[in-house]
Amino acid sequence: MKILMVYPTYPDTFWSFKHALRFISKKAAFPPLGLLTVAAMLPETWEKKLIDLNVTALTDTQIQWADMVFISAMMVQKTSAQEIISRCKTFGKTVVAGGPAFTAQAEQYPGVDHFVLNEAEVTLPLFLRDLEQGNLQPVYTSTEKPDMGSTPVPLWSLIRLKDYAVISVQYSRGCPFNCEFCDIIVMYGRTPRTKTPQQLIRELQSLWEAGWKGGVFIVDDNFIGNKKSVKQLLPQLIEWQKQHRYPFNLLTEASVNIADDEELMQMMRDAGFHKIFLGIETPDTESLKECGKTQNVSSNLAKAVRTIHQYGMQVMGGFIVGFDSDTENIFQRQITFIQKTGIVQAMVGLLNAVPHTRLWQRLEAEGRLLGDSSGENTDGSLNYLPRMGEKNLIEGYQKILATIYSPKHYYRRIHTFVRTYRPNIHSRITRCEIFALFRSMWDIGVVSKCRFLYWNLIIKTILLRRKAFPVAVELAILGQHFQQITEKIVGVYPKTEPLNPS
Repeated sequence: MKILMVYPTYPDTFWSFKHALRFISKKAAFPPLGLLTVAAMLPETWEKKLIDLNVTALTDTQIQWADMVFISAMMVQKTSAQEIISRCKTFGKTVVAGGPAFTAQAEQYPGVDHFVLNEAEVTLPLFLRDLEQGNLQPVYTSTEKPDMGSTPVPLWSLIRLKDYAVISVQYSRGCPFNCEFCDIIVMYGRTPRTKTPQQLIRELQSLWEAGWKGGVFIVDDNFIGNKKSVKQLLPQLIEWQKQHRYPFNLLTEASVNIADDEELMQMMRDAGFHKIFLGIETPDTESLKECGKTQNVSSNLAKAVRTIHQYGMQVMGGFIVGFDSDTENIFQRQITFIQKTGIVQAMVGLLNAVPHTRLWQRLEAEGRLLGDSSGENTDGSLNYLPRMGEKNLIEGYQKILATIYSPKHYYRRIHTFVRTYRPNIHSRITRCEIFALFRSMWDIGVVSKCRFLYWNLIIKTILLRRKAFPVAVELAILGQHFQQITEKIVGVYPKTEPLNPS
């Protein structure tokens, strides 16, 4: 059996990092972890090829080679996925699809022959059994939440690791919280399930043996959802990193209550974690209560950010506007919070109703749904009727982006961050980062409109915060990407800031 696995393209968004990748000569931010894991679950005797359209083009010859085409996608990749399906069907190929996009809305992909939905550890064996028996069904689905002990090491050999900026691995699934807008608990449940420490170490070992050194993203939606398990993992992770001279700079996602546990943060620092994505959402308490973000209501959010920075982990923040409790002062409040806390990578999005979430169900019952979610809440699109009015919300959202990603205020945030940041002593500087520094000196330091801000940052950081220099350069480079995406969403990039950023 010849299996062609195809991963659709990501649109150009805040999350694609497309305009920053050229500085480090990478083709995509992250590899298709789901397909790599599924590939490891297929029979070893099968021939397998993987084409990531974010890295390379899909040729007719590759499609003709295959007996079956496997596709996995996120909702934001919907358009590309539909194009791939149509193209494969013109060659008469059997198309098998799975992943979040298909699990959420299988009916929107009429060309798919077989859907293998939900978690592959449960549904893929059913598909393989029926394939062997010649009795394939159109849909394989299950509500069972499998023990992750059966999840294999991803088949890294199917990709060229050097094409990617960061390599992804997974430790857990599920989250104990119940945020109204979140589909993670819909897909994976509220009881976090983890791999064993030995499993994750095996995956890291396999990456190291494959020659990877650099960023590793533990893609769990809440890495600390099961703190007990994480604290059992971290000592082994620390020891592995020490033995291998810290080849990996780790990043992950977590809930804000991580800042309440000093032991946990110290262990993560010792393990080589450098970045954490936090779903902060909003500084407005009523909006947090509305969406069920109880863990944030009880936290001093600004203090939590500062504490995490002091442990050598940069906070990447997720923010949302458009809650029913939001008033028109929320735009200024978001700007003020982001600027004062020094969250440089602030991903501000419009509230979106994702299928099957509590928010989707509530808005549908209220007759306020406008259509499907794009799967990308930072593209400026709405799929519901907001209380404050669509025009007011979109204009306010655009003003936030135009302010926080204007060069002046973006660089001001870098300086604020650097002042509170205590760099991790286990930082690893790669050849790509050295190359990126020299490229940035020309592309930003000479030809960019940010050149004076850039050199001011470079000089001040060298003189006053030398250990933070690599991350300061990285953030300057990322600013090039964020500013270009902002231009696309807002229109012409403003020369003056429309709101007071203080």
